[in-house]
Amino acid sequence: MQFDLNEEQTAIRDMVRQFTAREVAPNASDWDEHDYFPRETYKKMAALGLMGMTTPEELGGTPLNRLTGAIVYEELAKGEMAIAVGLSVHNMVTGSLARFGSAEQRSRWVPRLAEGALLGAFSLSEADAGSDAASLTCRAERMGDHYLVTGSKMWVTNGGEADLYLLMARTRPGKGASGISCFVVEKQTAGLTFGKTERKMGLHSSPTRELIFEQCVIPVIQRIGEEGQGFKIALSSLDGGRVNIGAIASGVAQAAFTSARDYARTRKQFGAAIASFQGIQFLLADMAMKIEAARLLVYEAAYKLDRGQQASMYASMAKCLASDTAMEVTTNAVQILGGAGYVRDYPVERYMRDVKVAQIFEGTNQIQRIVIARALLADLHEHTFARGQV
Repeated sequence: MQFDLNEEQTAIRDMVRQFTAREVAPNASDWDEHDYFPRETYKKMAALGLMGMTTPEELGGTPLNRLTGAIVYEELAKGEMAIAVGLSVHNMVTGSLARFGSAEQRSRWVPRLAEGALLGAFSLSEADAGSDAASLTCRAERMGDHYLVTGSKMWVTNGGEADLYLLMARTRPGKGASGISCFVVEKQTAGLTFGKTERKMGLHSSPTRELIFEQCVIPVIQRIGEEGQGFKIALSSLDGGRVNIGAIASGVAQAAFTSARDYARTRKQFGAAIASFQGIQFLLADMAMKIEAARLLVYEAAYKLDRGQQASMYASMAKCLASDTAMEVTTNAVQILGGAGYVRDYPVERYMRDVKVAQIFEGTNQIQRIVIARALLADLHEHTFARGQV
């Protein structure tokens, strides 16, 4: 299996790489320092077609396949992880609306999302419903032509900044996925307020906030699909989201490796560049090997998704390996820089702080291992790897 980029993919990669070098990387440290959400940069990404990567052309999008999308996220994350994460969430919302929304819902919201006039956010998790998302309790009670929503959502990326929220709420009592429905909620809707902006270890330029619903009125026409289909809609985005996070983690790891390698070439101790010392060389060699392995697994998962193959196990593998690798690589990058790596004069400490969450969101890496193990044990005969067979 080869992943040589075709002419179009190469052009898109180069475009995003140049955009990142010009608009993202030079500002990343300042955005991080001041918890600044760069909405104007999202509008510039919209002009490049990046806000409509999951949007059909007839709705104003520039649809990309999963592999090309992974390349986009990887390149953006080399400049700053937070903006890549925010874009991924936005495109997840846009893609869900384009796929599951009615004709009226699609025409009402999707073109404006694709052109960057609206920013999307996804709200599934709750304080007591994270890995066990099907146990959510946010309630949507049908009252004629509208629903009354009561409850809250946690850890909402783009929270407070987004104009449109894809909400998963319980429309039938009890627990379990069958009672969950999906709604579109506009930011200015009465009864929707926002909790405090979370003070996080990293991703400081990506706002994470609680959504609070107090007798919030949502028209029935803003329900996506039928009642009870919400969890299915949420799950439909998981494989693609995990590939995106794997690509983002690979990009951060690559940026950290490049910083550490370049520093090792110029930093001198005992009369020689530290890159000449075997201890540093072995660290760099391990970092490079693991980044390449993670990247190829991300690309393979994307490749399978593009071909409609069973890819859930591979998406979990890609997300898990890439984020674990990125955490290791960024930690070692800080180690190679020593004291310089621990201060904010260099970006490696930000890379390490930012990428930790990649092991947590889109399903913790412990959940990914459960998904992988279940797939392996259920269908041993179906999974082949390279020249071997599990």
